[in-house]
Amino acid sequence: MMSVVPGTFLFRYKFALLKNSRIPPRGKGKLNLSADYLLPAITVLNGNVPFAELRMAWNVKGIGLSMHVTGKQHPPVANLVQPEQSDLLQVWFDTRDTQSIHRASQYCHHFSLFPSGETNQKKQLIVAQHQIPNAKADAPDAELSSIQVTTTIQKQGYLLEVWFPAETLHGFAPERTPRLGFFYHLHDTELGDQFLTVDQKFPVAQDPSLWSTLELSKG
Repeated sequence: MMSVVPGTFLFRYKFALLKNSRIPPRGKGKLNLSADYLLPAITVLNGNVPFAELRMAWNVKGIGLSMHVTGKQHPPVANLVQPEQSDLLQVWFDTRDTQSIHRASQYCHHFSLFPSGETNQKKQLIVAQHQIPNAKADAPDAELSSIQVTTTIQKQGYLLEVWFPAETLHGFAPERTPRLGFFYHLHDTELGDQFLTVDQKFPVAQDPSLWSTLELSKG
């Protein structure tokens, strides 16, 4: 008999996030994170084959993220009016990694990142911040223009690279709190959905206890 509980729900996950003092690059340069910064694809425990790989790094200036999507036949599309019809990466951060709470605090953040800035022939905002449903308190509004987003379109996919400056993540204090709560949901208009652990059958968009831990390694 097949279990109705996905394998990814059975454990709490902690990932070592390596420090990289060379990021962010000057100007609009790429993060160029090597395979050393790769986060494991935990959803294989559910029998899912990932179509993207995530690499992340940190330093006292902020958090760098690189999402590489492969297997596409068409360039990514962005639709801010109807995000469900867009290629879209959503990320959640909790700068206090409070695993025991079920309602978000002011330290919990939700961002949407669009791997293309063109919609209906117009340049559009490619990063947005959202309030988290049922939160006890909302994170301050981040200065979105300071978040660096770079998309490299490739033959069968794209590379999305993002730099979150420390000031865009309220409460980010690596020396005092060397752990972050984290979750992501990648939606692709061709390939479907990929999650860090469990999927949207669980209230991952609003319950920080379902997020995983990023441990800020100093090595």
